[in-house]
Amino acid sequence: MEFPKIGSNIEVQSYKHNGLLHRVWEETIILKGTTQEVIGGNDRILVQESDGRQWRTREPAICYFTAHHWFNVIGMIRDDGIYYYCNLGTPFTYDSEALKYIDYDLDIKVFPDMTYKLLDEDEFALHKKQMNYPDEVEVILRRTVDELVSWVSQQKGPFEPGFIEYWYERFLHHR
Repeated sequence: MEFPKIGSNIEVQSYKHNGLLHRVWEETIILKGTTQEVIGGNDRILVQESDGRQWRTREPAICYFTAHHWFNVIGMIRDDGIYYYCNLGTPFTYDSEALKYIDYDLDIKVFPDMTYKLLDEDEFALHKKQMNYPDEVEVILRRTVDELVSWVSQQKGPFEPGFIEYWYERFLHHR
């Protein structure tokens, strides 16, 4: 697998289990790009939904993708602290077109005080039936929820104090 070069501007694409494009983030500046992890930054970028709707993100964000875990994390920098949005989905792949992953509906929102909330369990249940998610996928995702909660409580990876701020400073140099 190729990996994006530091300073390059890439598109991020999420798909659904059935192979259909789900959402596209128009641009993310690469701050670190290896076969193991990609860290990117963006600010007020255009997002295209599969139904044609478009919207802009509201704040600067640092995005963390890993090749070994079934999640990615977006650290959103707001006036009252850093909020994290964790998408449960496949590890990323990257090609010359975009960074890509399959989104499996479940999300975890983490607040600045490191409390969290599991989101979209109803959407997961619906799509599991509609798209025939294999049982193994559900087992992996439930294990991943536990893993993410552990990362949050241990302040590991992108939840480590100073992580988002460090990469945001790097992002500001590439804008």
